Amino acid sequence: MKQSLIQLITCHWTARRVQRYLDADPSALLTPAEVARIEAHLAMCAKCTQVAAEHRALHGALSTWWGGRGADPHAEARLQGYLDGLTQGRR
Repeated sequence: MKQSLIQLITCHWTARRVQRYLDADPSALLTPAEVARIEAHLAMCAKCTQVAAEHRALHGALSTWWGGRGADPHAEARLQGYLDGLTQGRR
């Protein structure tokens, strides 16, 4: 019972951080201790490893989905004009 509870808590902790772990986003970095804890858990937990694999597959599918199209240049110009207005105190 105690081991099951510890596993459940560890899975919950990992699930809340796995996306940040996989993204390695510089604005939301995990500590080295957190990375080590996640990697140790993924090495022993098939359920969380499957969740990580699903996140990787989704990321791969989404990265090819956008098709390399850039942003609309007119929308970029409007946004730039708006931001310029904000920084110059016109709004």
